[in-house]
Amino acid sequence: MPAAMFVVRATVTDAAKREAFDRWYRDVHLPDAIKSFGVRKAWRFWSLTDPAVHQAMYQFDDVAMMERAVGGDAMQRLIADFSRDWLDVARTRESFVVTETVSE
Repeated sequence: MPAAMFVVRATVTDAAKREAFDRWYRDVHLPDAIKSFGVRKAWRFWSLTDPAVHQAMYQFDDVAMMERAVGGDAMQRLIADFSRDWLDVARTRESFVVTETVSE
């Protein structure tokens, strides 16, 4: 079964809030999401093209595992926590299936 990726894109338009957002995501939200989802790996990125854009990517063993995680109670709690703490930060969510992995 191919791995699956869940990606959350957040746009922190207020530059004065980016450091606090980064700290909160790193210290609070990401560890909670990793534990709640039971993911294999997680990554975070700040865009070099648009400094307001932050992405987090969560790797699941397969699509079924990802669908259970993002469709469950933990996801609703994570969304509520994010909205409570970062109401003015717009975000989108997208799901992907890994079709190919290439290494040297």
